[in-house]
Parts: sequence; structure tokens; C-alpha cells
Amino acid sequence: MSASPSIRCWADCNSINHLYLPPRIWPPMLSYQWRADFVKLNLCSGLSSLSSLERSSGELRLQSKPVVPSRKFYQPCALVVRCDHPQNADLPRYYSKKEKKPFPVPIVELRRAARERFKKSRGQPKKPAPPPKNGLIVKSLVPLACDLLNARITLINNLKKLLKVVKVHACGFCNEIHVGPVGHPFKSCRGHRASIRKGLHQWTYATVDDVLLPVDAYHLYDRLGKRIRHDERFSIPRIPAVVELCIQAGVDVPEFPTKRRRKPIIWIGKSEFVDADESELPDPVPEVPLKPLLTEIPDSEIVALCDEEEIIQLAEETLKAWEQMRRGAKKLMRMYPVRVCGYCPEVHVGPSGHKAQNCGAHKHQQRNGQHGWQSAVLDDLIPPRYVWHLPDAKGPPLRRELRSFYGQAPAVVEICVQAGAAVPDQNKPTMRLDIGIPTSLKEAEMVV
Repeated sequence: MSASPSIRCWADCNSINHLYLPPRIWPPMLSYQWRADFVKLNLCSGLSSLSSLERSSGELRLQSKPVVPSRKFYQPCALVVRCDHPQNADLPRYYSKKEKKPFPVPIVELRRAARERFKKSRGQPKKPAPPPKNGLIVKSLVPLACDLLNARITLINNLKKLLKVVKVHACGFCNEIHVGPVGHPFKSCRGHRASIRKGLHQWTYATVDDVLLPVDAYHLYDRLGKRIRHDERFSIPRIPAVVELCIQAGVDVPEFPTKRRRKPIIWIGKSEFVDADESELPDPVPEVPLKPLLTEIPDSEIVALCDEEEIIQLAEETLKAWEQMRRGAKKLMRMYPVRVCGYCPEVHVGPSGHKAQNCGAHKHQQRNGQHGWQSAVLDDLIPPRYVWHLPDAKGPPLRRELRSFYGQAPAVVEICVQAGAAVPDQNKPTMRLDIGIPTSLKEAEMVV
């Protein structure tokens, strides 16, 4: 059969250089045997760098399009490599005292979600409020609250022991701390008369309160009761916010009594309610706690450990308690609301913030000292307190010229890592473990 005069092909025995087709002929009608070897050889050529992308946050997509002499269409096969933790990540942004904290969810999205809920509930009977909005507690979260309270006590007791082994320094003029044999040389002090000292820190010994920032909140006898007035700010006790969250979640602490309802509340208005009649119910029987609550060890009874294996085991236990406390607090915050001021670090555990006019942040005179309440995030309740990561605790100290090469980690994590614990995966991106640190300033200037 002779070729059409409109098709002219020049080919040799090894390859095809040019191919001209008429408009009526499509590629599937031709044979692509000359491309089969190329597809087989280059199908997995991109997989050679998978080992270097284990901690990459992006996606690696490899597509292979099999070409066969057929008129059917085939879907391309894609191989996707994912990783939850990025290789390197920046630290959370530092907000100045003159800036307001951003909302966890933008106002536009909150309004949009409220409109959607209003449209769905239009013309339908009103559903009863679930706990804890109806005054009852979520019984399934009571064991979690007990574990959270015990994890906090365990963390405090273990940190007291680790501070006897790992040196932690605190600046006497600002709130910055450093974990290591000596303090870091960076000029980042913002405290009193920092300009005279040219931003240098004056290091002293740190305590547990320097590592775990104390975040206190008002204790509420009735979390659905009236808001705390300004003249009641000194008559109501203040306790750690995590402890108050556990008490509202169902943990009974004898020192801080709270009101427990056994029947849902009855709403008589948009923001008014009355308690249901519980006189027909039998007298409440004191329940036995599900788990015994731990107590803090006095500082006078703390003894430094000498065995290296015991120190490593203590560091692993401390790191586990830290992660358990943050994980448990995050779950409780989904059910029990926590508020934070957008201008200052004041935290309130409850559906609405208090009315005490004790905000001293930027331009508080315009607000008459009132707080700007908004939904809190986990870092507002349990601040991570980032510190510089020391690559080698027994090696040379940090150098001021190589600041951009060092990473940071929460103070608790850094203390446990220097004590011998393994680095958690979620903290590896900010610690920059895979970045090579130059040995001299000349070598650092050559880095692109």
C-alpha cells in the first residue's frame, strides 16, 4: 500500500526526525513504539530524591502517561508523597504591645457561619441546648480533665528535678530565658534601661515559673451565673487557668467549691434562665474521684538525680506530660469556652469575660480599662515560651554572628532534649536540625 502524497516521512533505522500529519489523522492511529523505552527509563527517575523530602511540607507528584496504540483514554497515574511536618518553619509572629491579637477565626467567616445557621434553623423547632450549655457537665470528658490536672502536677514536679541538672538562665530585666551552660549573647533585651546595656541580657538563675508562665483566672462558683463586676475583682479568688478549666469540666477540688446541676436549666428569655427544681431528686451522694489527684512536691524535698539513665527517663516522662497537658487542654477548650483579652494576656474561663476594668495595655484609657474579649487559643492558656535551641550542650556556646542559623523550641522541650530525651516530630521544623552551622564568620558569608 503506497503512502498518501500529503504525508511525507523521513526516517532511518534508529529514530524518526520529523513527522507531518494531515488534519484528519490523529496520533492514536499511529504507533508509538519508539517512545516506550523512554517512558520505562524515566518513569521512576524522580523517586531518587524521596529520602531528602521525608520532612518536606509540600507534595511530590509523579505522573506517568502510558501511551499505547488504542483509541481509549487512560487516566494518568499519580504518586503523591505527603508529610504533616514541614522541614523548616518560622516561629509564631511576635506581636507588639501596641497591636491587637488577631481573631482565631476572622469576623467575616463568623458572620457567614451565623447566617448559615440562621437559615437552616428558620421554620424548624428549637432544639434543646446540649451540655455544657444547659448547665450540665460532659461526663465523657471528666476522666480527661483528671488526666490533665495530674499531667500538670507531674510536669511541675519533674521540672523542679530537671532544673537541678540542666542549667536555665533568666534575664533580670525582661522575660527572656535561655537553656544552656551560659546565656546567649544576642542583643534582644527589651527591659528597663536596655539602651544603656545595648540590648544585652543580665542573666540570673531561672525557676519553674520562668519556664511555665503562670496564667491565672477568676474562679467561678457558677460558670453560667452573672458576670464578675469591677467591684468584685478582689473578693473572688484567682487560680491557675488550667485548674479552673478542669474544675468546670467536672473535677472536684475541695479548696474551690463549684455548683453542680443535676437538671438542665430553663431558659425564660434570650439571656435569662432559671434553675430546674431538684427537690424531688434524692440527696446527692459524694462521688469517689475516678483517679487520685496528685500534689506538688515542696522545693525543700527536691533532690538532684545523679544516674544518667534516670535523668533520661525523667526527661522522657516530662516531655510526655507536657504533650498530654497541651493535648488535653485543647480538647477541653472545644467544649468549654475560654476567653482572652485581645490587648493583654488576661484569660477568663467561661462563656463570657468578666467586667473588671484592669486592662493596662496600649490605649486602655479609651476603653476605660475594659478588656477586649475574644476566643482564646491553646498558646494563650499554655504559653510555649520559645527559647534558642543549643545544637550541642557540651559544645561551644551560641555566636552572635550566626544567629540566623539557630532554631528555637519551647522551653520545656529544650530542657528535656538537653537532658537526653528524643526530639518530638512536631518541634523539629522550628529547631532547624537539618541546617548546617558554619564554623566561622567567613564561611557564613559564603552561604547563599
